[in-house]
Parts: sequence; C-alpha cells; structure tokens
Amino acid sequence: MTNRFDSAGVEIAFFDSEGGPRHLPVLLIHGFASNAAMNWIGTSWSDTLRNDGFRVIAFDNRGHGESQKLYATTDYGAPLMAEDARRLLDHLGVEKAHVVGYSMGARIAAFLATGHPDRVASVVFGGLGINMVRGIAGTGPIAHALEAQSIDDVANPTARTFRAFAEQTKSDLRALAACIRSSRAAITAEMVGQIHAPVLVAVGEHDVIGGPPEGLAEMMPNATAFTIPGRDHMKATGDRAFKSEVVAFLNRVEADL
Repeated sequence: MTNRFDSAGVEIAFFDSEGGPRHLPVLLIHGFASNAAMNWIGTSWSDTLRNDGFRVIAFDNRGHGESQKLYATTDYGAPLMAEDARRLLDHLGVEKAHVVGYSMGARIAAFLATGHPDRVASVVFGGLGINMVRGIAGTGPIAHALEAQSIDDVANPTARTFRAFAEQTKSDLRALAACIRSSRAAITAEMVGQIHAPVLVAVGEHDVIGGPPEGLAEMMPNATAFTIPGRDHMKATGDRAFKSEVVAFLNRVEADL
C-alpha cells in the first residue's frame, strides 16, 4: 500500500493494479478491523479479478491499515467513509466502477451507491444481508473489548472474537473503538430500494452477523442473493465459491454495458 491521497484532510492508503482490458475497474472496500491487504490481497481476490481482466482498486478505510488513525467518533461513520471511496475515484479519474464491499465495507458501499449512483455500475454486498436494514446492535461490548488492557479481560465471546481479529491485523485498537462507537447512520428499506444498479448480496450460510441475503435482495429491483455454502462471517471472505459467484456476476454486468 505505497499509494496515498488526501481525502478532505485524511490520508488514505490505497492499491491500484492499473490496466486491465475490462470496461470498468473494481473498487474493493474491506470490513471492520481488517484492511485491504488482508481482506482482498492476502485472500487472492485481487489476483482473481486481475486474472479475469479487471483493474483492481482497494484502499484502507480511515482508522484502518496504513490509512490515518483518528480517535473521535465524529471522524467515522459509513456515509463519511463512503465519501473517502468517492474521493479516491475522483483522485484516480475513475468516473464509474463496480463496487465490492464486505461487512462494514458493504454498508459503506450502500451509502456510496445511494449517494452517488452515477459512480456505481454494480454492487456486491458481501457478508451483510437483511441486517443491513435492521441496524447495528451490541457495539458497546466490542468497543470495550478493544479498549481492554488485555484480551484475557474480555469475557463476551463475540467481542473477544473482534479483539482477537484486531490484534491479528495489528490494528490501532483505540481508532477501531472510535470507529465502532461512531453514529451508525441507518439504512432503510426505502433507501436500499433506490439502488437500481445490478446488485449481488452474498452472505455465508452460518453468518449470524450479516443475516440471510434473500430479504435484502428482495428490496432492490435488480438484485440477486447468494448463500456462501458452509461459511460464517469470518470464514466467508476468501471463499472460492464466493469469488466465483462475484466474477460471474461482474461478467454478466460487463456484457450488458
């Protein structure tokens, strides 16, 4: 992640494969406590898409990876982070892109698609199904877990999982706590229904965090649902079936452009 740009005063690190014969590039937006290298490069997503002819653009969300760390809750929130994505497209001179988001990245992608529909050719909501419109609950224990002196002090099993993952990604725990505590702007069924671009909703079969994909897909006029077989929220990210479904979806969209 050697590239940097200024997103309204926040330094954002990004990766750009450049080139590729496909019509439009793919913008990848990672999930909470992850980063572009872990979510998209280490799982071979970038190689898979590049091998299929796509230019791949990925970035570290603010407070994550190699991007600038911020510690106020007002510095975060999906609508604000969607503007980082839009400014990256501006910075690279990309008028329109396919957008693939996972978990928190899917929420960010939703705000990008509703706020700037002219910039989004298609969307993949990975790891976030019907719970996208049900809101986020239980973030307090996760924030406390991130701020705990040691993971040994965390009793809540779900919060402990997030703390362990954050340590694995060598994240700034204080920045992540501010991010998870930020105001969670609601995404309503009406907002989602305004997304007319082709959409793929892909969620793991055992993903209790994201919720089933079908309910969310039914809210949009041009969306399909895909259940990632045998996977939970954490293990679905690099799944081969997930990758194959996304590549097939993008090829269908490209054929119609």
